[in-house]
Amino acid sequence: MKRLKPLNDYIFKKLFGENEVKDNLIAFLNAVLDRKGRDRLVTLEIIDNKELTRELINDKTSILDVRAKTEDGTQIDIEVQLTNQHNMDKRTLFYWGRLFNQTISKGEDYQNLSKVITINILDFEYVQLDKFHSKFHLWEDEAKDYMLTDLVEIHFLELPKFYKLEQTNLKEDKLQRWMTFFNKDISEEKLKELMEMDSDIRRVEERLEYLSSDEKTIELYKAREKSLHERANMISSAKEEGREEEREEIAINLLDILDNEIIAKKLGMPIEKIKKLRDNQLKN
Repeated sequence: MKRLKPLNDYIFKKLFGENEVKDNLIAFLNAVLDRKGRDRLVTLEIIDNKELTRELINDKTSILDVRAKTEDGTQIDIEVQLTNQHNMDKRTLFYWGRLFNQTISKGEDYQNLSKVITINILDFEYVQLDKFHSKFHLWEDEAKDYMLTDLVEIHFLELPKFYKLEQTNLKEDKLQRWMTFFNKDISEEKLKELMEMDSDIRRVEERLEYLSSDEKTIELYKAREKSLHERANMISSAKEEGREEEREEIAINLLDILDNEIIAKKLGMPIEKIKKLRDNQLKN
């Protein structure tokens, strides 16, 4: 039986985003938010628990995030992103803002707005900091210890940075245990070590084992993998097209000062393409 990828967003939602497994989400959030002792989350409400239909799974634009609300009204949104679309900063602010607006009804007092926490789990490096877990709040530029409000909280968890760590402390650091668990290539020995060390991870892995043996789950998992792969290819193609357009623009600007061979060599473009651009310029 092959272990399904825990960060396939469909599987992640089955592991953490359904009411029957809310204890899994609570355990993960306590690790990410560093809630200990009296501050620990003990209960929450799963919200926006949409049915995971085949149409939703096949939709390359759909976002299978996990949303929850704590007892004090704090809204939490967790999104898994495996492909770098180079917009995670703007994307997370957009979704944070949309959730923030939804915490009060039209006409309500702004005083009733609730805290919103967004958590992004990324399978690529994005934040220009040398740490795998970055946390952002609204601080004053010069008085660094002054926070305007605690209603804004944004987290980035970057898996590649964690995997590059020369030393880890799995016994003491619960978040590091979760980051290790998410590794789709984790060895059986390491997984066994995690399960013996952490009862929460054992519970989630046991559910993952169950899902890995369920025919309907496997069918939808494969459909989602296909959809995510197609989306990644679309992003890659769009990026390449953008590069091609950028190279063409540079080439056109160089036509008056360099010959065809040098432009083609410098920009890595076929010389026939440069000749065509020059012919078009002469015609115009």
